[in-house]
Amino acid sequence: MAADSLTFAKALAEGSSGRHETFTPRYGWLKKGYDRCLENPHVFNDEDAIEQLGVGKNMVRSIRYWCTLFRLLEKDGEPGCLRPTEFGRKLLDNKTGWDPYLEDPTSLWLLHWQIFKPPFRAVCWNVAFSYITLPNFTIKELSAAINEKAAQTDKLKNIAKGSVKRDASCIIRMYASETSQHLEIRCPFTDLGLIKPALEQKEKERYCFATDAKQTLSDWIFMSAVFDFAAQWFSEQQSLSLQDIAFAPNSPGLAFRLSESDCGHRLDRVCRALDDVSFTYVNGIRQIQFAGSPEELAQTCLSRYYEGA
Repeated sequence: MAADSLTFAKALAEGSSGRHETFTPRYGWLKKGYDRCLENPHVFNDEDAIEQLGVGKNMVRSIRYWCTLFRLLEKDGEPGCLRPTEFGRKLLDNKTGWDPYLEDPTSLWLLHWQIFKPPFRAVCWNVAFSYITLPNFTIKELSAAINEKAAQTDKLKNIAKGSVKRDASCIIRMYASETSQHLEIRCPFTDLGLIKPALEQKEKERYCFATDAKQTLSDWIFMSAVFDFAAQWFSEQQSLSLQDIAFAPNSPGLAFRLSESDCGHRLDRVCRALDDVSFTYVNGIRQIQFAGSPEELAQTCLSRYYEGA
């Protein structure tokens, strides 16, 4: 199984918890952070960063956090400087970008997937989506479950409980539409429908992960994530089982909260449209088989989607 406790620990990035300043990403923040950094690589460290970005001091740090978490910006050689990543340019460049203003809902799925690619920079997200099996939860219960799992890994067991609680709150506000509309300016990621109120429960502020069909998730973006996953965790293989795609930690199935049957249907549709990729049974196990580099296949899927769109 991919990403067990050992490989999970190795995949952690420095500063893997709590740097969002309690803010969820807002409409316009990612494009603004990308554009300002393109103009001025040290914008986030400038004394007048507040004026350049048009937000408060804590929001400056939050924009930096989300832009780096979604792999739109990365550290430059000079201390304190950031630069656009190759992925950031492909997505947000004003002239050649796939979706410069993030008008396509599928682009939000693509950004969400970046959280689950190592090195992990928001470990509470990884733990919550990959290891928490609570049927429903409050912020307090989600926080406690994350802490319990973190205690099993040396590099995670010293994360402050207060930081985990802030992350748990941010996760729910980021994806559950009911809370975000009246607590703060609406977060675009609520549109993904990944967390919903647990309506069968009488207690308010109780939520659950949503496993219903994700209508705005393109098969091509899903398949790009599958090849990303293969490249990161199964780099010596030219095949990947449906079970790993659906259920392995930090897999597309868990990151997107898809059922095994939904994953299978998507794989079947995309594999019919790709050369040298098949979805078949081998020794009774359903798996994809592919020739060539999974990294290149992931990029092919992205190009097929955005060029078609």
